[in-house]
Amino acid sequence: MASCDNSFSVSPETEKFLCDRLIDPTQPISERFRALFSLRNLRGPAPRQALILATRDSSNLLAHEAAFALGQMQDVDAVPALEAVLNDFSLHPIVRHEAAEALGAIGLESNVPLLKNSLVVDPAQEVRETCELALRRIEEVKNVVGNDGMSMVEASPFLSVDPAAPASSCSSVDQLREVLLDEEKGMYERYAALFALRNQGGDEAVSAIVDSLCANSALLRHEVAYVLGQLQDKAASAALSNILRNVNEHPMVRHEAAEALGSIADEHSVALLEEFAKDPEPIVSQSCEVALTMLEFERSGKSFEYLFMQTPQVQ
Repeated sequence: MASCDNSFSVSPETEKFLCDRLIDPTQPISERFRALFSLRNLRGPAPRQALILATRDSSNLLAHEAAFALGQMQDVDAVPALEAVLNDFSLHPIVRHEAAEALGAIGLESNVPLLKNSLVVDPAQEVRETCELALRRIEEVKNVVGNDGMSMVEASPFLSVDPAAPASSCSSVDQLREVLLDEEKGMYERYAALFALRNQGGDEAVSAIVDSLCANSALLRHEVAYVLGQLQDKAASAALSNILRNVNEHPMVRHEAAEALGSIADEHSVALLEEFAKDPEPIVSQSCEVALTMLEFERSGKSFEYLFMQTPQVQ
């Protein structure tokens, strides 16, 4: 299985500091995220266990980000804990969704039975749709293994392990737009079109992506907002602002809109984040708080992470 291993070594004292900071509920949420993003760059039992503990945190935002991190790290040893999260219906759907996506990112065939079961029994549509994506990704990874046993899945130019491989680069923006907006298409095909549009970039591609914020699936809408955050295109600011303002929208979509606005970081976006940092939905208010803190560090020329390796893909 291919994985970009950007891990590095730190002293035992630094590692312990980061693990303790992540799981300390008395710390501000932004400080805990700083520790989480740093631990993503480490390997070994202590960082893994801290992230696993964080998947059970009272903050659903932190818990889902910890599950996302374990998937992005493609940590095989985290699979049992991710399976337990996916099976625990007492956890928020956003956390279970991220566990399912992480299992797909890790890509083991042994994850297939669990994902198939959750595809049938999980009460949340967004989780069932994630299981569908994860199953398809595992199948795709299996079909593109080279002679050396390594996955031939093309690395994302945005340094993320995506839940679907991008559609063919031969497809035009109009063709990809048609697939992305087609409610009759399967979720994997629409995701593949979304990532292909992201990779192509340009005004027409961004316009097509923005238009898909009206999709019926909350899962797809949340991934669209995530991609718009990766692209950091100010043309998406108005649409993302409308998502964040819509209190009837799914919290996972509003959360991604907030993160994306933090990436765009124009004057209007910052003002909106400050306003919704007081939102009654913690997933949204905490997202705004983290985004604003990240901006403060960026503007001061400092790294948000305690250990800086690369810009983390926030989910």
